Amino acid sequence: MFVRLFYTLRKYGIPVTTRELIDLNRAVADGLVFADQDEFYQLVKTVMVKDERFFDKFDRAMKEYFDGIQSFDVDDLLKQVHQLPKDWFDLELLEKHLTPEQRAELLKAGSLEELMKMLEERLREQHKKHQGGNRMIGTGGTSPFGAFGDHPEGVRIGGPARKRSAVKVWEQRKYKNLDDEQILGTRQMQMALRRLRKFARQGAAEELDIHGTIQETARQGILDVQMVPERRNRIKVLMLFDVGGSMDAHIAQCEKLFSAAKTEFKTLEYFYFHNCLYDYVWKDNHRRSTSRMDTWDLFNTYARDYRVIVVGDASMAPYELKSVAGSVEYMNDEAGEVWLKRLRNHFEKTAWLNPEEQEHWHYIQTIAAIQQLFEQHMYPMSLKGIEDMTRYLSR
Repeated sequence: MFVRLFYTLRKYGIPVTTRELIDLNRAVADGLVFADQDEFYQLVKTVMVKDERFFDKFDRAMKEYFDGIQSFDVDDLLKQVHQLPKDWFDLELLEKHLTPEQRAELLKAGSLEELMKMLEERLREQHKKHQGGNRMIGTGGTSPFGAFGDHPEGVRIGGPARKRSAVKVWEQRKYKNLDDEQILGTRQMQMALRRLRKFARQGAAEELDIHGTIQETARQGILDVQMVPERRNRIKVLMLFDVGGSMDAHIAQCEKLFSAAKTEFKTLEYFYFHNCLYDYVWKDNHRRSTSRMDTWDLFNTYARDYRVIVVGDASMAPYELKSVAGSVEYMNDEAGEVWLKRLRNHFEKTAWLNPEEQEHWHYIQTIAAIQQLFEQHMYPMSLKGIEDMTRYLSR
């Protein structure tokens, strides 16, 4: 068994051998997993992958092995979506593109509850493949349900992200950690972050004071070594990185920022989130389901004097920011904007750094809303933007 899985892993450059394949078959035969795709995924990862360097390749290989289709554990409605025939979502179908005027004319559901009710009705009614329509679940049309079409908001099923307007997404997300060893082409980003530093002499006298030593030696006529406390940066920084989805296009830029920040700040903490801050964050994208931190614990752990930098494109469906259960991944109990307000209220200085080109900001409704929440302290991820942000945070 699992010969196709074995060769899929090899295809993605994961060094698996027949020894791991035999171990996997034995584990399944012994009943370690049964009829549970998530448990099978974890078992394969444990048995077949011996080095964490291959975790990202493993995620992509397993996505291909499972045909990129996984269901939400928390949403019974989207579990029904998992049972839809795969050939309803033909990847070779010509994609649908409307003009901004045509998109504006499409009727929106009005609320997340109404959209979910509409999807429930379609699941009851639909019994065949649809392409190019405006109502049923399918591809290449203007229906709010499906993929490769065009609609201001909807539930993306069976296709990759294209226009960033989906309210719910069928596919389970796997994210890659940012690489803090990224080699920078220039020192400009580091120099921009360097403005966010306040030095003070703290602790025991452990550093040689050259000027003081020369002065006292000259005055006394004998060597008199003078020591002073080490100069330490008093600024403490907390960074929250949006990962996955539309942020995939900005990974290289974010890795440069992350690497520069790790170099410049002695006290730097970081966590990840997706699209909007909700009731938890995570430290490791490979283990985000098991390494979560409650956002309340984040507030209780890090004092008000931390300077907070949120890094994200702020591009999402309005429901994700405004509505209960608006997250594309699970049914959140409180709206994202509630958590962003709490973040702003807890920390003395917070700023949002946006890698999306600033000239596109006015096209995206949620960017304007988050700008308002952050009292216009949203900055583009350009050198000038970083300098302006650090100037604000250092005041």
